[in-house]
Amino acid sequence: MDHDSNNIMVILSSPSGAGKTTIAKKIQQKYQTFKISVSHTTRKPRPNEIDGVDYYFITHEKFKKLISEDKFYEYAKIFDNYYGTSKETVDQMIKKNDIIFDIDWQGTQQLSKFKNLKLIKIYLIPPNKNELKQRLIKRNQDSPQEVERRFKAYDNDIRHWKDYDHIIINDNLENCYKQIEKIILISKDTSTKDSQNTL
Repeated sequence: MDHDSNNIMVILSSPSGAGKTTIAKKIQQKYQTFKISVSHTTRKPRPNEIDGVDYYFITHEKFKKLISEDKFYEYAKIFDNYYGTSKETVDQMIKKNDIIFDIDWQGTQQLSKFKNLKLIKIYLIPPNKNELKQRLIKRNQDSPQEVERRFKAYDNDIRHWKDYDHIIINDNLENCYKQIEKIILISKDTSTKDSQNTL
C-alpha cells in the first residue's frame, strides 16, 4: 500500500489496564482527523461493546480463513483469542484519516515490517505493578482469574518497550494525554513538511 497523504499512524501499546484505550478515545474525540483502527477478534463482546465500533466480532473459523488469505497487517493470539488488523480497512482509512492502533507489542512488531507505513510507536506503562493490579480490579470487566492472568502477562509485555519510539509513564491520565498530544502534533508537522519537500 502506498499513500502520498500526510496522514500518520499512531500505535498505542501498554500492558493490559495501563489506560491506552481511554487515551485513544480522547484523541479521537478531540481530533476529527483521527480514527481508531477497529480490530477483528474472536472473543465474545463485553456487554457495552458494539460490533463494528469496538471490534469486528468473528468466529475462530472465519479468522483463520482471513489469516490464510493474508488479509491482516498484524494479528496475535492473546489469552485464547485472536485479534487482527485488516489490511483493507486500514488502506481505505488512511486515505482520509490519521489512524490510532490500540494494539499490543506482538502487533507492533508485525506492523513495523511494512516499511511503507508511517508509524509513530508509543508505549504506555503504569507507574508500578501494584497500580496496574488496582486498575485491572477497578475496571471490573474481568473475572479475578482473568485479572491474575493479565497481571502475570505484564512482565513479558514490559520487556518489549525497546520496540517503541516513545515511552510514557501513565501516572496521571491528563499529563499522559498531553504528552501524547505533543508527540502527535510534532509528527503531523514533520509529515506535512516531508510531503512538501517531495513535491
